[in-house]
Amino acid sequence: MYAIIRDRGKQYKVTEGELVHLDRLPEGTGKDLTFADVLYFENGKDVRVGKPTVPNVKVLGQVVRELLKGPKVIALKFRKRESFRRRKGQRACFSIVKIAKIEA
Repeated sequence: MYAIIRDRGKQYKVTEGELVHLDRLPEGTGKDLTFADVLYFENGKDVRVGKPTVPNVKVLGQVVRELLKGPKVIALKFRKRESFRRRKGQRACFSIVKIAKIEA
């Protein structure tokens, strides 16, 4: 059984018991979350596709860890023969959420 959820503009494929890395959440560690925007749900032979979301399906999760930093992403700008070089680095913060249950 799995579902595809939408969280703040991004889509994630989740199953029960899985740890998912989401963008930084305002909730603290140990808080319960409910994802109501389920775009796709599959349970063996039962398949539901949302238009845009599937009604009566929720995904429940719990924040395990928060404010972790991801790998550094480096952006470079370069123009040849002009002595122009710019380098920026950025590390995004994310939270780890454990998917507790998919309710259908």
